Amino acid sequence: MDIERRSGCPINLSMEVVGDRWSLVVIRDMMFGNRRHFRDLLTRSHEGIASNILASRLKRLKALGLITRMDDPSHAQKAIYSLAEPAIALVPVLAMLGAWGRRFLPVTEELSIRAQLLEEGGPALWEDFMRDLRVLHIEDPIGGANGTRKSPVLARLTQAYLDVRARKAGG
Repeated sequence: MDIERRSGCPINLSMEVVGDRWSLVVIRDMMFGNRRHFRDLLTRSHEGIASNILASRLKRLKALGLITRMDDPSHAQKAIYSLAEPAIALVPVLAMLGAWGRRFLPVTEELSIRAQLLEEGGPALWEDFMRDLRVLHIEDPIGGANGTRKSPVLARLTQAYLDVRARKAGG
């Protein structure tokens, strides 16, 4: 799938790829939630994406080379979606976007803790996270999707989120 090229500006071209309302949310959920099946992406997103929109975005992201799709060997009618290198390379962009949102928008602690940790960890943490994502999504997409492969960075980000959620629920 070719994107419409209104200009050769790298910012414009990037926005044409990921600038719609849902593309980065889908990538975020795959990246930070390790949601790799259609149903998980559909039902576990905080924003409540519609199934037809999700199907459209997955198809578009695949056509643009940001994600891959393979049959799930554990279930004949399921597919595993994985991040491709161009999406993994968005980690620093998403980290900075999260930092900007934390600074200027009315975020919740629960949903911004991962952005805080990525901002505090800086480029070294981003590189570690991208290395982990390459293992989970490119080198071993089946093990990464079914949980037999783990990401130390993703585990740390997830635990921070769960800790804030538990503290909020208990307090």
